[in-house]
Formats: sequence, structure tokens, C-alpha cells
Amino acid sequence: MALVSAYSSDEDDAFSAGDVFGLSTLLSAKKPRVDDLVKQQLHAAPDVLSEDPLHQTSLVTRPTDTQMNVNIKYDDMMLPLQGPENPFGDRKRFLNQNALAGHVEEQSMTEHAFRSQHLTHAILGYSANPSIDPNAPAVLGSIESAQSNGFSTIDTLRATRSQRKELKRKRKQRGDLDIVEGEGAYVGPWATWQGDEPENHFLTGVEVGDEQEEEEEEEEEEVVKTKKAKPKRGAPGQETSIFHGKSMTDYQGRTYMSPPVAEAPNLLQEAGSQECFIPKVCIHTWTGHTQGVSVIRTFPETGHMFLSGSMDTKIKLWDIYTHGNCLRTFHGHVKAVKDVTFSNDGRQFLSCSYDRTIKLWDTETGQCIKRFGNGKIPYVVRFHPDQDKQHIFLAGMSDKKIIQYDMNTGDITQEYDQHLGPVNTITFVDENRRFVTTSDDKTIRAWDFDIPVVIKYIAEPHMHSMPAVTLHPSNRYFAAQSLDNQILVYSTDNFRQNRKKRFAGHSVAGYACQVGFSPDGKWISSGDGEGNVIFWDWKTGRIKSRLKAHSKVVITHEWLPHDTSKVITASWDGFIKLWD
Repeated sequence: MALVSAYSSDEDDAFSAGDVFGLSTLLSAKKPRVDDLVKQQLHAAPDVLSEDPLHQTSLVTRPTDTQMNVNIKYDDMMLPLQGPENPFGDRKRFLNQNALAGHVEEQSMTEHAFRSQHLTHAILGYSANPSIDPNAPAVLGSIESAQSNGFSTIDTLRATRSQRKELKRKRKQRGDLDIVEGEGAYVGPWATWQGDEPENHFLTGVEVGDEQEEEEEEEEEEVVKTKKAKPKRGAPGQETSIFHGKSMTDYQGRTYMSPPVAEAPNLLQEAGSQECFIPKVCIHTWTGHTQGVSVIRTFPETGHMFLSGSMDTKIKLWDIYTHGNCLRTFHGHVKAVKDVTFSNDGRQFLSCSYDRTIKLWDTETGQCIKRFGNGKIPYVVRFHPDQDKQHIFLAGMSDKKIIQYDMNTGDITQEYDQHLGPVNTITFVDENRRFVTTSDDKTIRAWDFDIPVVIKYIAEPHMHSMPAVTLHPSNRYFAAQSLDNQILVYSTDNFRQNRKKRFAGHSVAGYACQVGFSPDGKWISSGDGEGNVIFWDWKTGRIKSRLKAHSKVVITHEWLPHDTSKVITASWDGFIKLWD
């Protein structure tokens, strides 16, 4: 049925002017106003030309066109799709090819049917062919194996009764009651199974000599020895350490515990007495860990060495000022190391790991002194900072508790159980009378030492988890790394947030990147998830520098206490770098 509409005078003018399809009278593509819509007349049929002056055989339109200008026949519009049926029909090699790349069929089957056929093909060597092509074989793989098993799949294959009977173990005969010893003697219900009897050590009528019997006994003892399980490296009593230097002492008998004053005279200065600057270039790289580094801690007071704990289960002690090499490696954990911390004098340190143990080490000799654990994963360990309480340490655990240990007895002396998630940080404040903890429950809680009652509870709806906390050198503030990409500052006396100090502009979401302070407190720094170290001005809160340090997340870094601009960075790429 053809669609015809009457010409208008405007259309005659357009046709005479060369506008064959009446494009000049088309509506614009933009949305018409309401007034224009009212003025337009509604037509049941679109406006088309009654004749096709160009004798076109196809309709050519633009995407923005709203009218047809060629009247097409209904038969032309309903023509079927045309094209070659199979371009490779004349070649025998492509008889089964229904696509350019080969033979393609759609097939759907249940997960059970697919696994049954897959296992049958993998174990028995044949499977059913899912193709609907009548020329295709019904079975793929070994036809002989399929015929011998009756074309059964692996889950329907069953052994016959005779086969099961042959495989079944058989008992020996009970024997004759009249025979006491020898062949055919009565054994009754104690008859052994066929194939289980020990090898006959007696030849017919001739006994084996005493020497041969002794040799057999020795062989049996050796077999028993080889079956003993070798204890795991890092298991209790199996901790070891390796010293990497030539000699433990120098010409004056000093070990690496003594600060190298000759190489670094500035170690005698008071920490934080000098003005600090932002580092710019990498001056040294420590390599030795085979996996990502998770924590580093500088030696207390002098800072001439530092410890590093890694996901490769090792703890390493590194030299900074003399040769810049690895001094000692501690093998004691069987899973990734989470945290390490020095005692006040640095002669001992604690390490905790995902193997659910806390271990006390001697820094100088490398000996593991004691082991602690309650079956849960420790996430953070801290010595009590007071000199008279160096035998006490706290550990934040995965079961939402903070555990207080007495190292002299090895007992748990206190449990702080208020958090609703694993405990991430422990920070001592207020002259070590109190401590602050953060957790995955997105709260900050303050405690009096040895009293398991929360004295301050900080929780806001907009707060995020704070997995890293660092104390300011003045001890008046602590900075917490919040997982919404900002560092928040809280006071240590009343635990209120300092709203004027907020440091942002870095990306740490998902990473527990440690916050750092320069020794004079002028700069605050943090690693980020992209391998950068960002430095802010503590007073203004503005970013002063962004240092591209590593290829992966910079999880922790430390300012050297007696240098003006030296920073150690550690990353999940396994490298530790010194910047100046």
C-alpha cells in the first residue's frame, strides 16, 4: 500500500528550485517549543513524494531525518536478507565449516554433565560428542576404551560382582585343630590376610645366620630413623640468626651496638635540636628481602641501625652510617612479620607475625629469648616506655583485645576488651600513664595503664578506620592516618581533634601507611598507595613536596633522629631506600 500526500505550494517552489527531496522544509533537529507543536498539523501518514524523479531503488536517510522523501514499495521493504550460503561449498575440506574460522555450534549443558564428560575424557580417554552434525563421530577419543566400558561415563561406571570379588581381600585357612605347629596349623579367628604376612626369613630347612639377622635389625632401625619428622624452621626452639659481617667486634672490642661516632659525629647531638629539610634524592638502597617490607624501626636514641620486618618471614638488622649493609638476619617466624619494636636501650626487641606468635630477641647475639602467644594474630606490639616497666609489653590482637604480658613470668597480667574489631595501633601518651588504641571498628579509645576501662571514646559517623598513628615530637599531639585519604590530628591531653590541622592530597585508601614527623616537628610526612612520599608543612597544612620513591605502596618510613633531612622509606616492592 503506497503512502501519498498532497503537494503544497511551498513544496512546488522547493521542487522548482532544485530541492528535490524537500530538505529545506524539514523541521530542525532541535527540540521544538510547545507553541510550534500546537501550530503543526498532525498527519497520520508521513510526507512523501508521489513520484521518484531519480528512480531510486533504496531508501537513504540521515539519523536526524524525521520524514521519508521516497515512496518505497512494500515488497522491497519485506525482501529477505540475501548473500552467499557458504563461500567454501566447493571445497571438500570445508564441508562441515559453517563459519569463517571453522565449525561453530551452540550447546548448553548442566555443570554436572560437563564435569562428568570432562573427567571421563581425562581418566578413561573418551567422551560423548555434543555436536548435532550427522557426519560427526558419536564418541571422541579412544573407541576401544569406550566399547570396553560400555560407553559409560566415569560417574556411572560400576565394577561387576566378579571384579569386586577378585579385588576383595581373602583370609587364610583357619587350619587343622590336630596340627599345633608348621604348615596347616590351627590359627582360628586369628588367621592373617593373604598378602599381609611378613617375608619368610627362613630357607627350607636352613636357618639364617646370626650375622644376617643383626644386619636386618640395623636396616630396620635406619628405616625408623628416616620417618622422624623434621621440625619446622621457626618452630619453638628452632629460631636462628645469621651474622653477615666478618667479625662481631672491631679493634677496640666494640660490637655493632656501639654508635659509630667517628663516621657520624652528629649522633652526639640532641634529637630535634637542628632545623630539618625535605629530602630530594636517593643516596642508598638496601636489598635483601625477597618480598614486600611491612615495618621498619630505627634504633632508639642514636638511630645508627634499623630493623625491618618483611612478608618473607625474615627480620633484618641494617647498618646506616658505616657500610650500609645487612648486619644480621633473624629466622624465627613461619609467616609474614607484622610489627617489630625496640626496648628503651635497644638491646632487645619484640616481633609479631601472622603465625600467631610474639618473640623476644637479643639484638646483639641474635638469640630468641622468649615466645608468647594466645592463639590469636597479634597486629601490634609495644614495650611500656617507662624504664622500670621494661618487662611489660602490650599487644593488639585480632580478637579485639589488647593483651598485657609480663615477660618475667610469661603470663597475661591484664586484658583490655572494649573494641569491636581487631586492634591496629597502641600509642603511649601523658608521660606513659595512658595509651591510645585504634581499631577496625573505626573508633579511638584512650585507657589508663593497667585499668581495663575506657576513659575516652571517640566515634563519629563520618570517621574511617585509622590503621597508623604517630606521636608528634612535642608529645602534645598524635597524628592518625585515616582511610578516607587524610591525616587527622588529636591532642594528647584531652583527646580532642584539632580541626585546624588536617593533611590531605594523598591516596592511602586500603593501606596502613605510617605517618612520620621530622625530628624538629616542622614537617609531617606520609607514604601513599602509588609509591610516593608526601611532605606537608605542620603549621600551614600545605603540601611542600611529593617524592616518587618506589614502584609500589610506601607502607612505612622513618626520619633519622640526628640528621637534618635523611628519611628511610620501605615499600611492598621489597626495597628500602635512604633519601637526603
